[in-house]
Amino acid sequence: MDDNRKSGFVAIIGRPNVGKSTLLNTMLGEKIAIVSSKPQTTRTSITGILTKDGTQYIFIDTPGIHKPRTRLGDYMVKSAFSSLSGADAVLFVVEADSKPSPTELKIIERLKQQNLPVYLIINKTDVKSKEKLGQTILDYSPLMDFTDVIPVSALKNDGVDIILNEVCRHFKDDRFFFPEDMITDQPERQIAAEVIREKILRLTDDEIPHGTAVTIEDFKEKKDLISIRAEIFCEKASHKGIIIGKNGETIKKIGTYAREDLEEFFGCRVFIDLWVKVKKNWRDSVAAAKNFGYTDN
Repeated sequence: MDDNRKSGFVAIIGRPNVGKSTLLNTMLGEKIAIVSSKPQTTRTSITGILTKDGTQYIFIDTPGIHKPRTRLGDYMVKSAFSSLSGADAVLFVVEADSKPSPTELKIIERLKQQNLPVYLIINKTDVKSKEKLGQTILDYSPLMDFTDVIPVSALKNDGVDIILNEVCRHFKDDRFFFPEDMITDQPERQIAAEVIREKILRLTDDEIPHGTAVTIEDFKEKKDLISIRAEIFCEKASHKGIIIGKNGETIKKIGTYAREDLEEFFGCRVFIDLWVKVKKNWRDSVAAAKNFGYTDN
């Protein structure tokens, strides 16, 4: 056992669409969290693991905090706040040129109760002026005694190394919790389902993605091929037609783009068979949400 090892858990929290998942992927140097311009993309807490220079960083990327309108939304917000339990440090991500909204104020009040080091991460600095960045710092700084304020561009990998250097100061000298070559604790089936859902987010209209869920019905691994059968659930029959597209063009693109990402991730050939089904109003059904993996248990 290396006596110089240390490890710690870091929660990433913020409202939807501020770039939390992009930040996680950039810190890891590998894509494990799906990314979309549409809000509320991340639905469950995702663990990303980075081991370097005798230090293991265990990041928990959380769903965006928002005012829930469905049972699924309730689950997402609860999942995000529960990630604070057991964390050694918190990255509170906001967008440059954004004034504190009621959602951010709610997050700050919860963070004040945790007695944890909280870093204010001001993201998307690559598209905002220095004046607007400075105003964002002035708007947020009086609201809480942040451990530090770190402006970054997660997309451009600018300032991300500063985060790594800072948060490890709060880690404990301990064993590693995960093998050194492990980058996530997500099961392979879950990774596949999330990648497919990301492509639905990319290729369909705003109304469609939030009512979709993906389940992996079959996942077979051979020496150089992974065969995946997935079912896409939507809430309306009209949505099913949109997901399939004219002459099946949209569902073909979803499968092609997902296959390309998964082949890069798994390092082998991937075959994907997609089916679309309708399950009305599943986001407001506790039983349906649990069947799709959104459960507190």
